Amino acid sequence: MLGKTPTESSVMFYTMMPTLPPQVQGTNQVQRAPRALFCLKLNNPIRQAALHIVEWKPFDIFILLAIFANCVALGVSKPFPEDDSNSTNHDLEQVEYVFLIIFTVETFLKILAYGLVMHPSSYIRNGWNLLDFVIVIVGVCDRKPGGLDVKALRAFRVLRPLRLVSGVPSLQIVLNSIMKAMVPLLHIALLVLFVIIIYAIIGLELFIGRMHKTCYYTRTDNYVEDDPVPCAYAGHGRQCTINGSECRGRWDGPNGGITNFDNFFFAMLTVFQCITMEGWTDVLYWMNDAIGFELPWVYFVSLVIFGSFFVLNLVLGVLSGEFSKEREKAKARGDFQKLREKQQMEEDLCGYMDWITQAEDMDELDEDGNPRKAETQCLLDRVKHLFRTLRRWNRVCRRNCRTAVKSVTFYWLVLLLVFLNTSLSASEHYNQPDWLTQVQDIANKVLLSLFTVEMLLKMYSLGLAHYFVAFFNRFDCFVVCGGIMETILVELDIMPPLGISMVSCLNHWTALSNLVASLLNSMKSIASLLLLLFLFLIIFALLGMQLFGGKFNFDETQTKRSTFDSFPQALLTCFQILTGEDWNVVMYDGIMAYGGPVFPGMIVCVYFVILFICGNYILLNVFLAIAVDNLGKWEENKMTDKKITFYLILKRSSINDQVSLFFVSRIRVACHSLIHHHIFTNLILVFIILSSCSLAAEDPIRAHSFRNNILGYADYAFTSIFTVEILLKMTVHGAFLHQGSFCRNWFNLLDLLVVSVSLVSFFLHSSAISVVKILRVLRVLRPLRAINRAKGLKHVVQCVFVAIRTIGNIMIVTTLLQFMFACIGVQLFKGKFYRCTDEAKHTPEQYVTHPMVRERIWQNSDFNFDNVLMGMMALFTVSTFEGWPALLYKAIDANGENSGPIYNYQVEISIFFIVYIIIIAFFMMNIFVGFVIITFREQGEQEYKNCELDKNQRQCVEYALKAQPLKLYIPKNPVQYKFWSIINSTGFEYVMFILILLNTVTLAIQHYEQSKDFSYIMDILNMVFTGLFTVEMLLKLLFYTSTCWPLSQSLFSSCLCQSGEDSSRVSITFFRLFRVMRLVKLLSKGEGIRTLLWTFIKSLQALPYVALLIAMIFFIYAVIGMQTFGKIAMQDYTQINRNNNFQTFPQAVLLLFRCATGEAWQEIMLASLPGKRCDPESDYESGEEFSCGSNFAIVYFISFFMLCAFLIINLFVAVIMDNFDYLTRDWSILGPHHLDEFKRIWSEYDPEAKGRIKHLDVVALLRRIQPPLGFGKLCPHRVACKRLVAMNMPLNSDGMVTFNATLFALVRTALKIKTEGNPEQENEELRVIIKKIWKRMKPKLLDEVIPPHEVTVGKFYATFLIQDYFRKFRKRKEKGALRGEPDSTNPSAVQVSCAQEAMMEDEDLQEVLISEGLGLYARDPKFVAFAKREIADACHMTVDEMESAASDLLGAGSHGFLGSIAADPAALYSDEEPIRAGREEDELADEMTCVTSF
Repeated sequence: MLGKTPTESSVMFYTMMPTLPPQVQGTNQVQRAPRALFCLKLNNPIRQAALHIVEWKPFDIFILLAIFANCVALGVSKPFPEDDSNSTNHDLEQVEYVFLIIFTVETFLKILAYGLVMHPSSYIRNGWNLLDFVIVIVGVCDRKPGGLDVKALRAFRVLRPLRLVSGVPSLQIVLNSIMKAMVPLLHIALLVLFVIIIYAIIGLELFIGRMHKTCYYTRTDNYVEDDPVPCAYAGHGRQCTINGSECRGRWDGPNGGITNFDNFFFAMLTVFQCITMEGWTDVLYWMNDAIGFELPWVYFVSLVIFGSFFVLNLVLGVLSGEFSKEREKAKARGDFQKLREKQQMEEDLCGYMDWITQAEDMDELDEDGNPRKAETQCLLDRVKHLFRTLRRWNRVCRRNCRTAVKSVTFYWLVLLLVFLNTSLSASEHYNQPDWLTQVQDIANKVLLSLFTVEMLLKMYSLGLAHYFVAFFNRFDCFVVCGGIMETILVELDIMPPLGISMVSCLNHWTALSNLVASLLNSMKSIASLLLLLFLFLIIFALLGMQLFGGKFNFDETQTKRSTFDSFPQALLTCFQILTGEDWNVVMYDGIMAYGGPVFPGMIVCVYFVILFICGNYILLNVFLAIAVDNLGKWEENKMTDKKITFYLILKRSSINDQVSLFFVSRIRVACHSLIHHHIFTNLILVFIILSSCSLAAEDPIRAHSFRNNILGYADYAFTSIFTVEILLKMTVHGAFLHQGSFCRNWFNLLDLLVVSVSLVSFFLHSSAISVVKILRVLRVLRPLRAINRAKGLKHVVQCVFVAIRTIGNIMIVTTLLQFMFACIGVQLFKGKFYRCTDEAKHTPEQYVTHPMVRERIWQNSDFNFDNVLMGMMALFTVSTFEGWPALLYKAIDANGENSGPIYNYQVEISIFFIVYIIIIAFFMMNIFVGFVIITFREQGEQEYKNCELDKNQRQCVEYALKAQPLKLYIPKNPVQYKFWSIINSTGFEYVMFILILLNTVTLAIQHYEQSKDFSYIMDILNMVFTGLFTVEMLLKLLFYTSTCWPLSQSLFSSCLCQSGEDSSRVSITFFRLFRVMRLVKLLSKGEGIRTLLWTFIKSLQALPYVALLIAMIFFIYAVIGMQTFGKIAMQDYTQINRNNNFQTFPQAVLLLFRCATGEAWQEIMLASLPGKRCDPESDYESGEEFSCGSNFAIVYFISFFMLCAFLIINLFVAVIMDNFDYLTRDWSILGPHHLDEFKRIWSEYDPEAKGRIKHLDVVALLRRIQPPLGFGKLCPHRVACKRLVAMNMPLNSDGMVTFNATLFALVRTALKIKTEGNPEQENEELRVIIKKIWKRMKPKLLDEVIPPHEVTVGKFYATFLIQDYFRKFRKRKEKGALRGEPDSTNPSAVQVSCAQEAMMEDEDLQEVLISEGLGLYARDPKFVAFAKREIADACHMTVDEMESAASDLLGAGSHGFLGSIAADPAALYSDEEPIRAGREEDELADEMTCVTSF
């Protein structure tokens, strides 16, 4: 590095630091092992040669190339079933030996160079090297025939290039943020594991062995259905209704017996699958069939809500926070680097200027150094004149062109061309007439020519340099050049048209182009993440090929599509698992390939679970983390230009003096008092709820049933009440003529719309009129009237509206991108998704021949690309990840228009879908979500935008003000106390924890078809545990005042279980489940997990209004669904069946919950389209059996999915991220999650919870609490006292301090809330801030935590510190440690100078106070006088002694300290002590005993 410029060396430092392994970071940093392999010293020629080779750059590159080549070889090999092979595979086997030799030699050389394991810098101590070593050793040991094939392990070596790639800063940010997030992610993983274990044990108790009964034909082993499902002997489950069939056991179960709750591990796998929200409804429906509808939905819905919506969204919060922190660090590094580069550039520029000046001087001389001749000059002048004329003419032309290009007319002209181009692309469809095709071809060429002219004009007028500066000009150039290339290739019949010119519509919309530009800022991080994603997919694809290649052929009846039979196919399958779509189905195939749900086969599920977790939960969440972070920056920039107001200020209009609606004022006053009376408001709310319930209770099938008639009369009553209410409000506020009138409020207009709809539908009775049907359905908006009556709900609704308004541009960009992809899809796939139901026939002409078995039909795919709208709908379902693999394989098999599919016809077409998923689903949809999160965050902070306290300070202060001390029961009786201390001892706790664990294990090891002996042992163990827990309960009942409810439940359940039979198992085992809840106690042992749980509960408290809004949306959509799709007949093997339908309100809500989780929502939408069979009991006319369903289903389901999946559910994410930001925050910053520890430890000093303890106990208490809240055990006593001086909390006259005041003082000093200036002024300002934020704060509490003028603990400890100093001074004096002592034996001298030096003493004492870090009190004359008296009393000093001590203190080592204080006033409040010589700290043995009461 010597001899390089500072810039170069800093750049090298930053780029090399993270990338190189420890061995090559220079000998200064890492010491070489003195001996390698116990014999080779550093000067050994063999070792030196090995070191030179392994640290030679080309060697490193060669090894990386070998790794890539090895991965390519693994990818090219094609796995065959049952160890079959071909010649290519045989050749590749030989090449494997070459790779093995290369990697073995590399390992051997590195071991020679660095040593094996003993030294810190040795070979195996590096993670990458350890990976290499294991792979090589296993490979060498396993080349014998028939051995385990470990080639797949070598795929992991593809990770090694990451060492070099980590030099790329953006990838470094992504990798670092993932690595840093690992610790909080581990806590979350433990929490998820805990949820899975709890639910697995509950599932084991409730559903064990329920999946093994299905319908058989009587006295045969033949299933009634082709695809069997569970049934029930009796009760509410599915009955076998076909004649000659019976419900019988001995069936393997669904998915070949993989999905069940037969033992703990199967139950855990099933629960994990449900948490991933893939296939969870199938498990729910099977359970419904097996045991009835009552219980399973509670179990599965709660599992999805807690497991998926809450716990797994924590992952996002963690990654987002870590990514943001890493980006900030990288930005700081980058800024520093840019500064150095700028300085270097300025230096270089000076050099260049000198060189140019010298060159100009030389230019004036000819080759011999003489001045140039005159004739040459004359010729040059003529040429120059000609060039000057041409240049002037060119400049005028360019100026005119620039004016034209920048004119409004030109802009609108280009926009018109873009619109024509867009319309042209949209008009293309399947089976279009020939004339339209010709028009499109000509128009495409004309428009492309015009776009080319526009581009050339811009290039000419702006100049190439200026043209290419703007990103969108570069983009435009790329699109036009791409269009020209495409046209040429299409004309030459080399490729089909793609419609690349469509992209230009993105370029000419200013607001959108700005947004897209801001989105492209995050592209660096996205590109790095894509590289990481690609490496990840390659590794798992190669592993998958080795494990499952050629093994998915176990079922001869169907061809599997998601396989690992070739490298491209394996990549596609891994990508499918990454998106989460049907990953469980691929896992089932993998398990069945290894022999089904038995021991060796079940192990392979680990591969799929790891792939899913790492890919879906970690890597895909980093996409969202990047989006949220970049949008956060974009929002900040935008907010500086334009303030967005999130809260609508709702002004209550007072009664106007004007006469409104021509009513007399007295009547209006009476009406005003009526409508604003709380009873009236609550009654209206009750009626809204009742009318909503009546809508939900309607029977959608039998329109004229008795129930519907009764509800119809109720509807008349409700509508009349609401009409009267609106009339009264109009009477009071006026209709709409003046400010503040009824119709000027949007929420009032909503009320008016709902009531008007109900009134109109009463007067139009003909149910045939579709308008009336729509109006009847619109009554469902009634619950929205509740919004106007709940403030919190109104705020959430406003937040949603603001989010919708804010994401308008994002929606337009996403829609345009979808439109663009749909146009390309139409070009690629129009008319190609048709197929014959007889797979042997490939064209419409072939299928016409009369079939022998069943009718042949030439049918199209439900989702296709025959026109742009159908293409957009198909792509929308792909962006939701639902059913996209099926569409992908149809596209791969697509052969030609009006031709049937050919298996794997063009695999490369999958690139279209992958690019679409990455751009739209991974990136744009995540930005969508990011906007919701940021809007929610901004909206929450809007209320406090002018507040001086930040969010964390507000939360901590609120906690300190509202917290109450815990009551701790300590018995007075010595015998009771003895038992109490045993129960509270750590040993007893550990014994109980071990018992809980053993009890959990006994619950977990029960399994289906367990032997009678095993059941007997389990029963005995159950009784033993119940007995032990009963003893614990009795002990705690005797020596505690509180009881332990799980114990009593455990006792109760064990008594019941002894007499329970199988038929009543569910009701009895339910009580046993309470014992599982004891596991929560285990969690509380880990501090990280305890904090997670605490914050989890806090975030639940923040959710009621979000949950209420979600409930309202579900209610509205459920009722609309019942009215619109309730008559569709329930048929097995369709999506509208006995488990999934709109025939009752609970079923409709469950169906919508399924759609919100994304479970095959598009199939339910297709099953609700027109032409579906009507329910036999519905009142349809003859010939209308197939008239049910509606095209409204498309709008209904897409709007619901977008509203729920993208907007409302993400409010959950926003709340969680808002509450869990501490997970990624610096742990040393005090947060509300730290404050519970104070309550716990305070209770030991104040067991009665009186809220008061002696001030002498405060130091001991705070030294028991770890930083950042307390002082910690290692804090010196003197420093602790100084901290207490800074805290300065009120001290009561009886020497006690209060709970809230102490906690508040801790929070205030830790977060530096108003601690810097004049104490009295700061206190007053803080009082004002608290009153402003918490308007209902009691003045008494406020005076307690911020006293107006009180004696404080701070003053007490300040005096103590001074006393301590002077006592030590006296000790040193007695030992003769001080020199030059004044003659204090002459009392007359003291008396003479006493009067003159009184003032001097005060000043000296003030300086002493400052020097001791007590400058807070130096300005208080009362305290200074009091301190002097205290010192004199405590230390029995004469005035001279005091003077001498003060002078010594100021002169003997405090000048430097005072100087530092002058330079930095903040040092007055520092906890650091000035450095002092000697062993003074040792003398502070027990200072507190010397302190007298204040």
